[in-house]
Amino acid sequence: MKTDFAYVARRIDPARAALLRQEIEEFHADYCAVLDANLIESWPGFFTDDAVYRITSRENAERGLPVGLVYAEGRDMMQDRAVAIARTQMFAPRYMRHLVTNTRVLCESDSGIESQSSFLLMQTLVEGPTTLHLAGYYHDVFTRAGTALKLKERQVVYDTEILANDLVYPV
Repeated sequence: MKTDFAYVARRIDPARAALLRQEIEEFHADYCAVLDANLIESWPGFFTDDAVYRITSRENAERGLPVGLVYAEGRDMMQDRAVAIARTQMFAPRYMRHLVTNTRVLCESDSGIESQSSFLLMQTLVEGPTTLHLAGYYHDVFTRAGTALKLKERQVVYDTEILANDLVYPV
């Protein structure tokens, strides 16, 4: 997905966008609460069965390159990753804190609701300081499962070119 990141024109009625934005922000609050509480095995429940989850650099996203640091196609791949993280913690214990803001609804169509939100991911090592672990934005496509929103696609785009080598948890 190649997007002009400087500005994406809103293609939706402002009143409808405000309602969807509130719903998406509530989704983000629940999503982040699960990750921040270290309930990693619940994380795949936020996605559709055929969802795509990708973490990629801003440079690749701007060039429309699908290469990602993390790539999971389908909830089963996400579940495998979540179980591996939860049950084989081979890294220092830590607390994560997600902050999501500036949600924008880009469009709504039969294929879903497209949105973009900025995020900060803070990390506190149990025996260390709190640091900014990752900053960037989510480019999402949501769909409905009954009355609930589910992610059909989440592209996590990080801003920095140099990453810590301990990007373990979902973002």
